[in-house]
Amino acid sequence: MTERLPELKQLESLIHNHQGNSLYHMQASELLRIPFENTTFPVYECRFGNPDPNLPCLFLVGGVHGLERIGTQVLLSFLSSLCERLSWDVSLHRTLEAMQIVAIPLLNPVGMAMQWRSNAQHVDLMRNAPVDSQEKTAWLVGGHRISQRLPWYRGEADAPMEAEAQLLVDRVLKQCTHSPLTIALDCHSGFGVKDRIWFPYAKSKRQPVPHLGSIYHLRKMFFQAYPHQNYVFEPQTKHYTCHGDLWDYLYDEITAQGQTLLPLTLEMGSWLWVRKNPLQLWHPLGLFHPLKKHRVERTLRKHLVLFDFLINATEAYTNWFRHQPQGDDWQAAHSLWYKDSSS
Repeated sequence: MTERLPELKQLESLIHNHQGNSLYHMQASELLRIPFENTTFPVYECRFGNPDPNLPCLFLVGGVHGLERIGTQVLLSFLSSLCERLSWDVSLHRTLEAMQIVAIPLLNPVGMAMQWRSNAQHVDLMRNAPVDSQEKTAWLVGGHRISQRLPWYRGEADAPMEAEAQLLVDRVLKQCTHSPLTIALDCHSGFGVKDRIWFPYAKSKRQPVPHLGSIYHLRKMFFQAYPHQNYVFEPQTKHYTCHGDLWDYLYDEITAQGQTLLPLTLEMGSWLWVRKNPLQLWHPLGLFHPLKKHRVERTLRKHLVLFDFLINATEAYTNWFRHQPQGDDWQAAHSLWYKDSSS
């Protein structure tokens, strides 16, 4: 079974070759074992930087949906680069003295091994949180409880969250308990012909998140520093609403505790890969993965600028982060994204 999961082998090789006890090594731990058929699959967490919990954190996630392998591969490529740089890059050493980087590169290993969107219980992890959309959602796609045989299944209403979803919630909540700022990036693929950076809420087109101004300011810094990038940075609900979004749930929980989480989703535009190679639609991963070798390689390197920006923005958060409800940035963001809605 594990032979179907080269990403897991790559991750375990990375841990074996680069784990250490120094501040300038990766610290890795197995968080969970998921039983499936005659074996079990591990879920790992990789940590870099100063272990002081009072420092800012960049939290990276991949492999929430098993069909979207490229998200895990992008993270593994970035983590491999990070490990190699730690042997010589003194500027990276200084950065990691002032912050933490935490990564769960493969949250849903059973889904990835089986080429399922869902986990072993046929539950869509990104529809599994105990939060309901405030507005009408698209049929099935927005999350449902009709049958686990249909995609986007949320799970039973009175059931606890799936083990993988609960694990992510627990780790992010723990990380945010003392950190002055946590920026999260969850890597997905499968929507549109452009790469998008989405942020909550997924549950409402009309209600902005309280930290809308801070997210807008982060976007402004990114576009000013890298004016030739081609990401679309917007609320997820510009395209659809859904039930059970894990980042909606985490954002509300952490904000209620008085801590700060800025959750972002990297949605890699896989329709472009299909447009360039329509025959890949016949492959089970065709709608979610760039099957041509050169397109995989291009995708693995094209997001490094985004990762580097988020590292630097996290480390230097005191230079830009100000939570000013309905301040100038909030007003600009509301005019850009919510002017046609009644909030």
